[in-house]
Amino acid sequence: MFDTLSDRLAGVFDKLRGRGALTDADVRSAMREVRVALLEADVALPVARDFVDQVTEQAVGQDVLRSITPGQMVVKIVHDALVEMLGSEAAELLVDGNPPAVVMMVGLQGSGKTTTTAKLAKRLSERDRKRVLMASLDVARPAAQEQLAVLGRQTNVDTLPVVAGQQPVEIARRAIQAARLQAYDVVLLDTAGRLHVDDALMGEMKAVAEASRPTETLLVVDSLTGQDAINVAKGFSAEVDLTGVILTRMDGDARGGAALSMRAVTGKPIKFAGVGEGLEALEAFHPSRVAGRILGMGDVVSLVERAAETIQVEDAEKLAAKMAKGKFDLDDLRMQIGQMQRMGGLGALASMMPGLKGVKGAMEQAQDGKALVHLEAMMSSMTAKERSRPELINAKRKIRIAKGSGTSVQEVNKLLKMHQEMANAMKRLKKMGGLGKLAAMFGKGGLEGALGGMAPGALPPGGLGGGGSALPGLGGGSAFNLPPGFDKFSKK
Repeated sequence: MFDTLSDRLAGVFDKLRGRGALTDADVRSAMREVRVALLEADVALPVARDFVDQVTEQAVGQDVLRSITPGQMVVKIVHDALVEMLGSEAAELLVDGNPPAVVMMVGLQGSGKTTTTAKLAKRLSERDRKRVLMASLDVARPAAQEQLAVLGRQTNVDTLPVVAGQQPVEIARRAIQAARLQAYDVVLLDTAGRLHVDDALMGEMKAVAEASRPTETLLVVDSLTGQDAINVAKGFSAEVDLTGVILTRMDGDARGGAALSMRAVTGKPIKFAGVGEGLEALEAFHPSRVAGRILGMGDVVSLVERAAETIQVEDAEKLAAKMAKGKFDLDDLRMQIGQMQRMGGLGALASMMPGLKGVKGAMEQAQDGKALVHLEAMMSSMTAKERSRPELINAKRKIRIAKGSGTSVQEVNKLLKMHQEMANAMKRLKKMGGLGKLAAMFGKGGLEGALGGMAPGALPPGGLGGGGSALPGLGGGSAFNLPPGFDKFSKK
């Protein structure tokens, strides 16, 4: 997400950083380029104009121009202004009051409202340990109620049984009554959409809101529609008492104009962002983290959170114990590749790592070439004995592995070389004092100690590893300090 804007801004700020001293004219010229970049990213004109004026006013001050690192100071000012534009603080979902809390989902047809309802239900159920009941109020779209029921089964979240002939207001009342009787914490009301904002839709939304008294009314909009998403948000906010916005398909939005304009235009916070098709692909929207990603500073906190959600603790502990002894076999490599896939692949990881924005393209190219899939296939074609003792793999076995995985002997050799380099790294780590020494760099503060004081673009020595420190199971440089030749797996 934001790739186009991020690349444009990176070019502007690289020029500023490359100069020892900045003049007033240098800053104003850079800000003109920033304004063009924002407009090309489909940011609303008034928002782009106000943003550039605010940044320019601060950036031409004497404190910046006389700073030792004026280029870095300008980047910091832009970062802070982006955070303010996006909403400053992350907006929490208010569902902890007197149960059941009612969350009403509104939006146009095709915006992903029903799927987003299921994603939010899954998040509330698994992360917040809430008992959630979903109810479809969409009686106009064919099979809309059945769709939500199917998604409920996939997410293990209860849905209100369908009663033929009931209208949206009746369904809402029945859902709230059922939630009270059966001690549900949250009720999600998936309302009907239209192809455009019209009086009938708004009348229905108002009637449902009056009957259900929702604690949250969330507008679901497709970020890929750019300015149209902003117009839809303005239309809904004028008629319905919105409390927040959920942007869908953010992972496919290279421009990001909707996200950057939404808060400024509507005054409503962006609470969540859909970042994939999977039902787990819904992230809380953190303005400071998003600003960091746009400016290439990474998003280590989100990376750690994603790691905590996807990495199996038992596997990480086993790997840490083996690494402490200087051991690392192909089963361990296979485990780490699986972890990388669950965390979104190489491109997703690179976009969150400070200083790795520049290599994201190469990583995504490798991933597009099925690099991780090839590695997994080769290791699956090996016997358990071969994976635990790679030195047994002779020329004859390599041919068998290559045929079984649909790859070549050269690729098998690259895999074995990668493993050998990692195994050697584990042995060197053991000689240096083991994982305890490596983890010590994070201090006594645990995760806070790992992240505290990190400058934008900087990483702690040795990466974010440690087999059980900040990122369990991603230690020893194996996940992020990729060995030479890894990106060539996509090329046969």
